[in-house]
Amino acid sequence: MESGMPLSGRQRALIRESWQRVSGSPVQHGLVLFTRLFDLDPDLLPLFQYNCKQFASPQECLSAPEFLDHIRKVMLVIDAAVSHLDNLSCLEEYLCNLGKKHQAVGVKVESFSTVGESLLYMLEKCLGAAFNPDMREAWSKLYGAVVKAMQRGWETLPEGD
Repeated sequence: MESGMPLSGRQRALIRESWQRVSGSPVQHGLVLFTRLFDLDPDLLPLFQYNCKQFASPQECLSAPEFLDHIRKVMLVIDAAVSHLDNLSCLEEYLCNLGKKHQAVGVKVESFSTVGESLLYMLEKCLGAAFNPDMREAWSKLYGAVVKAMQRGWETLPEGD
């Protein structure tokens, strides 16, 4: 899996260092990410339904135990990407399948740019002044690589699926 340009050693170090500061509170930081996501694109809220229950507001969704589980899963995916910075290609199949799952529930590829903005927002809010332009660029490259792999899930639907 390549992001166009591979991450430099310095970029990988910046990502690891910043993630170490965020990953200790995944739900707390994930709530920042998803609150921002719903602020940027409220139309994404209907995609999150559990037991056929439609949420009346982002706040209702953000407090649902099932949604908190989703936040944990999203943060685990980010954690996996950070853990495999030296060999992102080993996540290719997993991310491709994750893309297929998102497509199946109605997520549009375009929504991933809003998720990326929300991720950068969360990192900036959680890290404060430590989140500098170099760190932003490193995270943008990593996120771009992850999304590229997930997008392949849209493009490659094997026969029988």
